[in-house]
Amino acid sequence: MASAAVDPAGDPVAGIDPVPVTNWLAERATVAPPLQFELITGGHSNLTYRVTDAQGRRWALRRPPLAHLLAGAHDMVREHRLLSSLADTDVPTPPVVGLCTDASVNGADFYVTDFVEGSVLRSHSEADELSPEARSALSARLVECLVAIHATDLDATGLADLGRSADYVARQLHVWQRQFNAMTSRDLPIIEHVHDRLVASIPPQTDAALVHGDYRLDNCLVTADGDVAAVLDWEIATLGDPTADLGFLLGYWVEPDDGFSPLGHNATTAEGFWTRHQLANAYAEATGRDLGAIDWHFAFASWRLACILEGVHARYVGGAIPEIPAEVHQFPQSIVALAERAEAVLADC
Repeated sequence: MASAAVDPAGDPVAGIDPVPVTNWLAERATVAPPLQFELITGGHSNLTYRVTDAQGRRWALRRPPLAHLLAGAHDMVREHRLLSSLADTDVPTPPVVGLCTDASVNGADFYVTDFVEGSVLRSHSEADELSPEARSALSARLVECLVAIHATDLDATGLADLGRSADYVARQLHVWQRQFNAMTSRDLPIIEHVHDRLVASIPPQTDAALVHGDYRLDNCLVTADGDVAAVLDWEIATLGDPTADLGFLLGYWVEPDDGFSPLGHNATTAEGFWTRHQLANAYAEATGRDLGAIDWHFAFASWRLACILEGVHARYVGGAIPEIPAEVHQFPQSIVALAERAEAVLADC
């Protein structure tokens, strides 16, 4: 039986079989064993580990959760394909080292990238590491990166067959309603009610592009001067409606007078960060897209995030993710608040 991986403190690391993983990585990179594996906390779906060798070289390893996998989700091959395809574009992504689809190595597919230096901003105190000027620059840069994602040349990157591009929102509504019903153990009729209102009022999809699907501040590694070093977590990227993708960013974005934070994060309430209105205006100016339906997409993003968080909470409760961040305990309340926000916004659309 293979030995268990250990973190820098010498404790076992769930999800890593160190000997075969070390051998696999040594065939693709210069490695000085032994390797140390440390779970990077903060993500709520796939697991990401910091891998450090004896000479201090570092990589990032990403694999699916340990249990409670959702059908069609957690696809390492797909995520690896996206990162590889975007390597020579204007979208900042981590350089790919390799993909392993041999389950005998680590029990599940995984891929490895170079370790990109940068901060993940979730809390107000973490945002305080940047000056107000850098926070403003970061707001602008986040919009620029989203514009770059949506401008990706699908033929040149080989991503034209990544997925169906038409009827993106209708398909998302179906998928996330199904996922919610599969994962929930609660009676929340507001989820069904808002779903039905959204289905009845879907705005026309005017164009199609590569969409990240989960684009938000804490899925980016940022520098002290407000640049984006890398966009992470491409798990649910596909082809679809770019306006919906902007709506997802706005759905996660927290302003000082919102009254609640969906993920328990308040970094964007710090001085210097733009408002949702400023983000949308900058995106519209850069792309020329008509954002007349952006309020509807904000409502849709809020409802979809409620469905996502119900599944995330269920995975934590079921033990699929080893470490439970403190904010997860507020997810049941956030889910209701998000659905109520969606309902209120739809009433004004």
